[in-house]
Amino acid sequence: MDKNFTNAQRADVLTQALPNIRHHNGKIIVVKYGGNAMINETLKQQVMEDIVLLWLIGVKIVLVHGGGPEISDLMAKLGKKPEFVDGLRVTDKETVDIVQMVLAGKINKTLVNLLEMKGGKAMGISGMDGCLIEAKMKDERLGYVGEITKIHIDPVIDLLEKGYIPVISTIGCDREGNAYNINGDTAAAYIAGALGAERLIMMTDIAGILRDKDDVSTLIPAMTVSEAAKLREEGVISGGMIPKVECCIEALREGVNKVIIMDGRVPHSILMELLTDEGAGTMLMGDNNE
Repeated sequence: MDKNFTNAQRADVLTQALPNIRHHNGKIIVVKYGGNAMINETLKQQVMEDIVLLWLIGVKIVLVHGGGPEISDLMAKLGKKPEFVDGLRVTDKETVDIVQMVLAGKINKTLVNLLEMKGGKAMGISGMDGCLIEAKMKDERLGYVGEITKIHIDPVIDLLEKGYIPVISTIGCDREGNAYNINGDTAAAYIAGALGAERLIMMTDIAGILRDKDDVSTLIPAMTVSEAAKLREEGVISGGMIPKVECCIEALREGVNKVIIMDGRVPHSILMELLTDEGAGTMLMGDNNE
């Protein structure tokens, strides 16, 4: 914090945050975490600090994480070249084992450890634990890439009730014992919906939804589902943003109150979104939501 910031100014900032703290106290917030915010070590430390701060003031945080770059790195070390079809990783039996090792092993436990070091109380689970994410094969061309068929949310609720921050890796399973690689955004949307979360925060590598993709000043701060459909028709929402917005809309349909697409590269963006009136990124809400 700026050394020229007086104690009175610090106190004023906290006082201004009070209504937002009161509003979010006891509410469930699901955070989808990945991208550069996960790769950059300084940002990773800040995100974990922000999550612990929110947890300490009574927000029920659920952290859903990806790990695509680290999966690709391990595949390269093992001499296996990543393949993608329509943006989805082709996942044969060997690759799904690698995905499981990286997501449910290294990344999940690293994040749990970081949250504990920052003063939080965290527990890591995968979508296979308690059959949290039940799935089936999405497309034979993709191999063990899963399509979610059901969310068994009880393990997450149990952890929240016992005061933990659940940290979830997006591996799914079926009743035959097969493991599946699940898209992180999709998993976060379904988990948030099953929890009836107050908000789903999607941390990305861009500022939010821009009217002009090359001009950050054209950020659209809020939109309804109908407005999003119109922007897609106009080509404003295009490319990789289409599946992300579709996941956001699915979350709203499943019962999430509001969804935020924000730039995870901006320090403390989660705190800006939840504890200030200005917020951060683009908020999506249902057509009947004020």
